[in-house]
Amino acid sequence: MAKAGAKAGSFDLKSLFSISAWEFDLALRYLRTKRKDGGIALIAIISFVGIMLAVAVLIIVMSVMGGFRDELVSRLVAFNGHAYVYGAPLTDWENRDETLKRLEAIPGVNKASPYIESPGLAQGPHSQAGLAYMRGVDAEALKNTDIIRDNIKQGSFEGFGEGDFGGDLILIGEGLARSMSVNAGDELTLLSPSGSTAFGAMPRRKAYTIGGVFKSGVSELDAAFVFMPIEQAQLFFDREGEWDVIEIKVDDPYHIANYHQPLMEAAGQGALVQDWTQRNAAMWNALQVERNVMRLILMLIIMIAAMNIISGIVMLVKNKTRDIAILRTFGADRASITRVFFLSGSIIGAGGTLTGLVVGTLFCIFIQPIQKAVEYVFNVKVFNEEVYYLAYIPAKVEVSEVAIIVVFAMLSTCVATLFPALWASKLEPVEALRNE
Repeated sequence: MAKAGAKAGSFDLKSLFSISAWEFDLALRYLRTKRKDGGIALIAIISFVGIMLAVAVLIIVMSVMGGFRDELVSRLVAFNGHAYVYGAPLTDWENRDETLKRLEAIPGVNKASPYIESPGLAQGPHSQAGLAYMRGVDAEALKNTDIIRDNIKQGSFEGFGEGDFGGDLILIGEGLARSMSVNAGDELTLLSPSGSTAFGAMPRRKAYTIGGVFKSGVSELDAAFVFMPIEQAQLFFDREGEWDVIEIKVDDPYHIANYHQPLMEAAGQGALVQDWTQRNAAMWNALQVERNVMRLILMLIIMIAAMNIISGIVMLVKNKTRDIAILRTFGADRASITRVFFLSGSIIGAGGTLTGLVVGTLFCIFIQPIQKAVEYVFNVKVFNEEVYYLAYIPAKVEVSEVAIIVVFAMLSTCVATLFPALWASKLEPVEALRNE
């Protein structure tokens, strides 16, 4: 029944996992026994449901937060690029094209393209002037930017970048078009404070034709951005031949730090490299802190649910003192008694954890049909696309995140079960029978 040579009073952590068939069978039998017969069936069910819901909720919340984070970050980096090169390479006019080729030759780099940017004012035919951020870009690079190319709501790219100095066609965000009361094909007057004339510095003003209106999904950008060919921007801002920055796009923006050294070497001496996490440090750090705090809070819920197992096993031990005494009398050592009650609690925790894993994962996988069903039944719009720029609740199930949740839930339930199981093993047969 117990290991040969084991001392009756000895117990160590390794022996906790030396489980025999009769111990496992007895633990299951105790869980199935009705309360009137000294079992904890009802408490076991409540504990099981508590663990299941806690694990499922944690998986759902972390997956939805991960989905929102990925949506926000993907739109932000798709719009602005993943890394930026400043400094000496931009002033070395003779070798700038060679620098671009070296940057694009780095494994994992998709595109390296220059741009210049300047704030200014925009004014429609029937509106007041408003703030606008004008960016001069390479026409081909912009046409290959998915978040712009795939989200043209009015007009098209046709003719953009064609003609003298890149032509007079521009692309603007939907928010800016709405505030200026203009559409594709209308004229939009841009004003730059950086113009110059023979009489000195003077704001420059020019009317452009709106070739297309885009909706990137990032409200701040849609409300202010104006794209024009880089040649036209150099002319308009009186910065002939100049670049502000070289924008880099890579295959794996989440590991952009791995590209720092290759970019520095390719850009040459005097170059400065900044990635998107550094440029958007406040937002990125806020997302990380929010994620960690939410995980901690929800893990506390799992710990609270695990406390139910303690009360259940304590009641089971009290109801089974006679069984403990009989088992000890027939030769079961303390380790065997500990394993029986440890198994009783662990089975509840493992069952609740695995069921919660399945429920939470399936909920995340089918979250969009669930959202549609809720909207249909209650006749409400769960997500207003005009407000959130999303028509659905995003959810991303990360294997590493789920693994952390499952391991933590299992450890919590095992630790919660261990103490009442050890208490049961310390009951002496004589004292147990005397109390009966």
